[in-house]
Amino acid sequence: MKIGWRVLLGYFVIVAIAALLLGRVFLEQVKPAARQTAEDTLADTANTLAELASDDLASGHVGDGEFARSLRALPSRRLGAKIWNYNKEGVAYRVTITDARGIVVFDSEGRDLGRDNSRWNDVVRTLRGEYGARSTREDATDKTSSVMWVAAPIRHDGRLIGVLSVGKPNRVLQPFITGSRDVMLHWGLLLLGTALLIGIAMAWWLSHQLGILRRYALAVSDGQPAPLPRAAAEFGELGRALDSMRRQLDGKQYVEEYVHTLTHELKSPLAAIRGAAELLDTPMPEEDRARFIGHIHTQSERMAEMVDELLALAAVEHRRALEHPHPLRVQDVLDEAIAALEPKARQAGVTITRLGANDARVKGDAFLLRQALVNLLDNAVEFSAAGSGVDCTIDATPELVTIRIRDRGPGIPDYALPRVFERFYSLPRSEGGSRSHGLGLPFVAAVAVLHGGGATLDNADPGALATLTLKRD
Repeated sequence: MKIGWRVLLGYFVIVAIAALLLGRVFLEQVKPAARQTAEDTLADTANTLAELASDDLASGHVGDGEFARSLRALPSRRLGAKIWNYNKEGVAYRVTITDARGIVVFDSEGRDLGRDNSRWNDVVRTLRGEYGARSTREDATDKTSSVMWVAAPIRHDGRLIGVLSVGKPNRVLQPFITGSRDVMLHWGLLLLGTALLIGIAMAWWLSHQLGILRRYALAVSDGQPAPLPRAAAEFGELGRALDSMRRQLDGKQYVEEYVHTLTHELKSPLAAIRGAAELLDTPMPEEDRARFIGHIHTQSERMAEMVDELLALAAVEHRRALEHPHPLRVQDVLDEAIAALEPKARQAGVTITRLGANDARVKGDAFLLRQALVNLLDNAVEFSAAGSGVDCTIDATPELVTIRIRDRGPGIPDYALPRVFERFYSLPRSEGGSRSHGLGLPFVAAVAVLHGGGATLDNADPGALATLTLKRD
């Protein structure tokens, strides 16, 4: 599983557990909180009504006095009240009054007159001078039929003469409990969804930043000239640290590799110079002496050319990007390269021809592109027989510009095709010519990469076909 998905899964599990725990706590508190509020209101109401009923109970007219008439008129009142989203039409109170023995002497609904309530918790506790309350089901088989009762003492001239109990069905509170629960669930789910979206965004950002560094690391491991990764925050610092480490390691490895290859390639000309020098110390005919001196000059020039070409290749390969690219017309650069090779081609009896015209443009380094094309043309001329020709064409697409240079020489042996772009690898020239230093094609490949393209060399029928691809601006 990718790290981004792991982060998202872990984040979502944490948020889900937290939401579940908080949700349970809040939802479990809604119902008790509503009933606590209702009980508080019932306690105020019971004590208020107890004061109003005191005179009637003391005078023996609690069942037919003004207090009783007022309470019996309550069911006929229509409130028409909209409390939050709940429509309240009538009064839901039920009031009972017991005497000092606990016998019901008044019931606002007239159902329990004469019943002994002295064992009910609200009555017995109030008669003992304590706070009395209870919750009782009207129907023992229906858990939704419970009624909350809160009692208050009725006193007259300092004496406890009875108990007034106010009852309110719990089902009246249920719409408020359900509404509060629904609101909490709605916002809880919205919060959970928002947290999930934030988690997805965080996981995508983290995965994206790691992907940038991953692609950079893969490019480095493949030896590609990858640019410095543009990552954010700590990832940017990590990218810069990786790039710095890469440059230091590349520099050390690059120097070691080039010292090794240069030492290996210089052994042959140095051996030839040393052998010729030793022979010059011995008496010999003047013709042989001149020949050996000429041989020393040739090998010295060969070493100098090799060092120059190697330095040029190193300068190109060590770049990760062009410093100051400029718009270029590819045909103009190719014409300059053809003009530079024209004298050599004429001397070898080879004709260089540019086929067609093309106004394709790229953004790059004119000097490097011209030198790369000179190397390709030089190879084509070197491997072409006298009287043959070299054809150059330019093709363009919206994304790429492709330059093709084809000669009519012997082609490339199959065993050499995979190695033609290796440093110091070269093939013998036509008509017994000396080998090149094997640095021209690696230079071409490095220039092509700097310009966002590539270079290939394949056999044609007949001859060989070199292709240089450049990315369009």
